[in-house]
Amino acid sequence: MDSSLYTGKGVGVAILDTGIFPHKDFGSRIWAFYDFLSFKHLPYDDNGHGTHVAGILAGDGRSSMGKYCGAAPGCGIIALKVLDRFGNGSKADVLRSFRWIREYRQQYRIRVVNISVGTTCRNRKEHESLLEGVEQLWDEGLVVVAAAGNQGPRPGSITAPGSSKKVITVGSSDMLEGKSAVSGRGPTEDCVCKPDIVAPGNRVISCIPGNDHSYGMKSGTSMSTPLISGAIACALEKDPTLTNADIKIMLKDSADDLGLPRNQQGWGEFNRKKFLSL
Repeated sequence: MDSSLYTGKGVGVAILDTGIFPHKDFGSRIWAFYDFLSFKHLPYDDNGHGTHVAGILAGDGRSSMGKYCGAAPGCGIIALKVLDRFGNGSKADVLRSFRWIREYRQQYRIRVVNISVGTTCRNRKEHESLLEGVEQLWDEGLVVVAAAGNQGPRPGSITAPGSSKKVITVGSSDMLEGKSAVSGRGPTEDCVCKPDIVAPGNRVISCIPGNDHSYGMKSGTSMSTPLISGAIACALEKDPTLTNADIKIMLKDSADDLGLPRNQQGWGEFNRKKFLSL
């Protein structure tokens, strides 16, 4: 089977964000929704960020005749609302979502965790519990993909939990230089080179709340991250035996070198075709 035909079918992806609007492009693939703020039972998104991220990752593009199709249009969506309508959240709610994932990962076939959110990290101690939580998910076999944040271009601007040495940290390949150079860059407080990889994130069109066929434009490393998470879901559909360490090696081996410093571009720009051919 052509690697380009994989859609992530049967793979559950947890998305930690502002929630999700039941857009037509998600069909019946919102396998679970949990609201850690207001404990509402039906999917909703009072900000729009989470829906946009979910569309990049998992939308099937049916409302746009396939024009705005996500990276894994067949995967299952597990939407965990940890941020409010202003995009703010607490470390405690994020940690609760980590525990929820560990409890329900088998039930919802969760293999990938997408974290397109982050907080500035002044020192390791301040965010130690957040980093420990995300690294526990990684150590238990989940593929954790986190945004590098939009605090660049200064060195040491990777946000947590993307600053974890274990998780896959994603920057924006088209926001590394010039006026739009906001993509976070390393090194981290532990002198680890970050990000790991970069992907397009500037002026991305995806699903937004409103009606079944609403689309909107957003920019940032939040938009780059689900491109990687979705491709990983497709790789796991193709070969379910792949480990998170295998995925990291595949990303490194398939990236296109942009000729920029390691703490700016990571291994290079993501190449989906090469990645899924490995």
